[in-house]
Amino acid sequence: MKIMILGAGRVGESVAESLVSERNDITVVDTDPVRLRLLQDRLDLRGVVGNGIQPSVLRDAGIADTDMLIACAPQDETNLVACKVAKQQFGVPTAIARVRSPEFQDDSPLLGREGFAVDKVICPEQSVTAYVRKLIRYPEALQVLEFAQGLVSLIAVRAVAGGPLVRHSLAEIPSLVPGVQMRIVAIYRLDKALTDLVGSTRIEPGDEVFVLAATAQIRGVLEALRERAQAVRRVMLAGGGKVGLRLAREIHADYQVKIIEPGRARCEYLATQLPADVLVLEGDATDADLLGDENIDEMDLFLGLTSDDEDNIMSCLLAKRLGARRVLALINRRAYAELVQGTQIDIAISPSHAVLGELLAYVRRGDVEAVHSLRRGAAEALEAIVRGDRKTCRMAGRRLDEVGLPPGTQVGAIVRGLHRGDGSEAGAEARPEVIIAHHDTVIQPNDHVIVFVPHKRMVRQVEKLFQVSATFF
Repeated sequence: MKIMILGAGRVGESVAESLVSERNDITVVDTDPVRLRLLQDRLDLRGVVGNGIQPSVLRDAGIADTDMLIACAPQDETNLVACKVAKQQFGVPTAIARVRSPEFQDDSPLLGREGFAVDKVICPEQSVTAYVRKLIRYPEALQVLEFAQGLVSLIAVRAVAGGPLVRHSLAEIPSLVPGVQMRIVAIYRLDKALTDLVGSTRIEPGDEVFVLAATAQIRGVLEALRERAQAVRRVMLAGGGKVGLRLAREIHADYQVKIIEPGRARCEYLATQLPADVLVLEGDATDADLLGDENIDEMDLFLGLTSDDEDNIMSCLLAKRLGARRVLALINRRAYAELVQGTQIDIAISPSHAVLGELLAYVRRGDVEAVHSLRRGAAEALEAIVRGDRKTCRMAGRRLDEVGLPPGTQVGAIVRGLHRGDGSEAGAEARPEVIIAHHDTVIQPNDHVIVFVPHKRMVRQVEKLFQVSATFF
């Protein structure tokens, strides 16, 4: 696929890095020649210097035969105008824009064909906020990702000695937790994936376990792998920027929230935007005295959410040492995230990777509904709809052990009933069924199938399984 990315900032760079690794033809447009040169030196892509809202710049960059424009420049206005120009003047099939303003949503008429002609809006701040809210709700989890309209969740959890399943084999799961239906799709031990999960594979303390289950059973899955954590009640945020403000707005009704922000003007603004029950503190989150005075040892969750990776790392390490029960750091640099994940910092989140799945759903071939990037981009989980029949699709009408999945790839769950027999979406009266997959499960047309792919190089093979032949129309 030929893809043009407008903006070589943090999001643009991460998107380019991920898409280049899949052998897409990537062109990046940015006004900074130095940034483009550094990107070209590191990745196999083409850089074009210029303003992406100018038709002449887009034309010179090759917009005429581009399949997709991803506009992720710093300014919302630039991204919206670029999408409009690309669609109206050059007929680009798909235009995606990063828009921070909450005024512009996917269903807004302003984004339609007569408006800015944007097919999909992405907002890293909103994606991070939604991600963090799930982790606040399930403090035992490292990651909680939803599929099939929220009916199925993929949970990543660190196994701890004492959990019912820990030090037991996968074959023993049904007898140990009979009331919980789940499928373990991957186990990472010492940061390396176990290549072949069989009935005799044992779950050991410290393993990072990826489990697919019905969302209604998340709590049971977590308690099977570790003791139930104390519910989160008190939260401290280091940084009152876009992410901090958005998160505080969304959680203040359910949790006690404190925000530490170094800028006086920003503190005054936060105080006008947030309810009186949110305490806004002017200060440095790496100041041990300030954290001590604000009872950091009583905090259930401390989040480093500034725009500075080093400050987030240091404040989280300090908060953990001073007694915070759990800490989470927002980290843009991939090398930093890999370095600190699973150390004293419980969870490291990359804003760019939080939105990557939303983009990948448009890049994937076949009828792909959702994609989530895992293990900092190394692995992937995707949800695709099975179309056609046994004669036209390799997935339809076959048992899982007949499909021929790539090694290590696991089908974890199937949701049946979200679509009618003719392929149209079922109405509100539908009662979808969540099926935990086994080797003898038969996949039916219109099933939503959730697949864990351990290596991105296998994605193309998985996509082919869902594609229908040219005779299916």
